[in-house]
Amino acid sequence: MRSLHLALAVRLLPVVVLATAGWAMASGPFASTPDAENKSAADNGSNSPSAPSTSAATKTYADSPAPCEGISKKTVTSLVPGAKAAGKEIRSTDESLRRTCSWNALKGFEYHWLDVTYEIKKSDEAAATAYKQRTTDNSGGGTIPGLGDSAYSVVNLTTEDKQQTREGMVIARASNALVVVTYNGSDFETKKAPGTDEINKGAIKAAKEAVTALESVQKS
Repeated sequence: MRSLHLALAVRLLPVVVLATAGWAMASGPFASTPDAENKSAADNGSNSPSAPSTSAATKTYADSPAPCEGISKKTVTSLVPGAKAAGKEIRSTDESLRRTCSWNALKGFEYHWLDVTYEIKKSDEAAATAYKQRTTDNSGGGTIPGLGDSAYSVVNLTTEDKQQTREGMVIARASNALVVVTYNGSDFETKKAPGTDEINKGAIKAAKEAVTALESVQKS
């Protein structure tokens, strides 16, 4: 059992590094474009000042939902057997901008980890820019129709000391918010990883629930 604990510690390290790298990523909004109505008023010789356009700064979502409440107990039990349904929120320096919840458990020799992160950007444009960057950095996947404004999933297999780990990631954008889900699994007895389809479907299922939870929060 001591060797199992050592193997588990080795497997957790890249997951923690991946999560930390994800939290460090950020982007800013594009500058707003000139207001066509203001231009029209100027052309007509009007001296009355017009209100500046605020469309680029409009925020559909001001805050994220509580991240550990974004996934149902049934889904947690299904995807991460043995994990506490309540999950564990990873504290952020600014919870109005980023909140993350994690579930992980070792049941028998099977280990699973699930992360759900909400990121609130300054505008739809900023979120779209961040989404494009994330999907470019995680190439090799495909789009998911009908999830948020746009969504993408990718699955990768890693092997270290003959131990396989398969991880799926879903990146979804809804207005000015990003929802990022990572889900992985390993079997420390067989040293094999769950199949691509199992991991991909699990990550997408969690992402759909997380986006639904986001869309149900109070909009600004």
